[in-house]
Amino acid sequence: MSIQWYPGHMNKARKQIIELLPQVDLVIEVTDARIPYSSENPLLATLRGDKPCIKVLTKSDLADPTTTQQWLDYFDQEKSTQGIALSTDQPSEMRQLLDLCRKMLPEKDKGLQSIKALIMGIPNVGKSTLINILADKIIAKTGNEPAVTKGQQRIKLDNGIVLFDTPGMLWPKVENPNSGYRLAASGAIKDTAMEYDDVAFYTAKYLLDAYPQRILERFQLDELPSSELELLETIGRQRGCLRGGGHVDLNKVSVVFLNEMRSGTLGPISLETPETMQAEEIEVARIKEEKARKEEERKKHKNRGKRQQ
Repeated sequence: MSIQWYPGHMNKARKQIIELLPQVDLVIEVTDARIPYSSENPLLATLRGDKPCIKVLTKSDLADPTTTQQWLDYFDQEKSTQGIALSTDQPSEMRQLLDLCRKMLPEKDKGLQSIKALIMGIPNVGKSTLINILADKIIAKTGNEPAVTKGQQRIKLDNGIVLFDTPGMLWPKVENPNSGYRLAASGAIKDTAMEYDDVAFYTAKYLLDAYPQRILERFQLDELPSSELELLETIGRQRGCLRGGGHVDLNKVSVVFLNEMRSGTLGPISLETPETMQAEEIEVARIKEEKARKEEERKKHKNRGKRQQ
């Protein structure tokens, strides 16, 4: 899946973060609880070094709670990292993040010293909403369109924590194609950067395998469709997504299907697990090694040809 999503201001945000990191005590990375792996920035791990990091899984009300717990356990096993699952419809729980910041830095907590935290996250994961709740006022602009935050902000909170907010920083290339589909399915990528049909087919296949009972119940089916195409065509006929000759309009039904998944109408759903992520990382590494091997062979063949001339 090809995604065009690295405009100039994203590159600027990367430079800002590199400049800010030496000044902050910890990093708060906001991710989507439905896709904690696909929505985390792979550049962050190399940029932050050993600096403490809190992984915030937002929209946890839309994610499968069992899978979310698996992710929290996974992050807690990583060095200097701790996870917390939050939902924007429960502001009191979101303020637990401030207590966790001080817990991660006990030397600061004892002296009640101020804590400087860099908060970052890809577009449309709920970072701006989280900031507004923590500050108890509208500071960051929110919206359903990705990439709302444009400039860097410095926000002083009542309990001595200073948040450095930056625009949602993306990365140049999504190497794992499955992550690309999940980002698109969750709404983290602008709709203009993807094909609805393509993403809907991927998502439908996953849900048929992972959440068959949800599919049966939501669409009132007696038996599970045998393929993602059959599922989308069934939904299309139910919802009147038809074109000339009574054929199902796949683009129209794809929009309906993805919107229901994103809004939680299909129930709490997670699109990836730690186990899935580990298996896919191995596969991506294998593919990269194979490409590197072929490129090396191509160069050797080219050099031999030059020597023979």
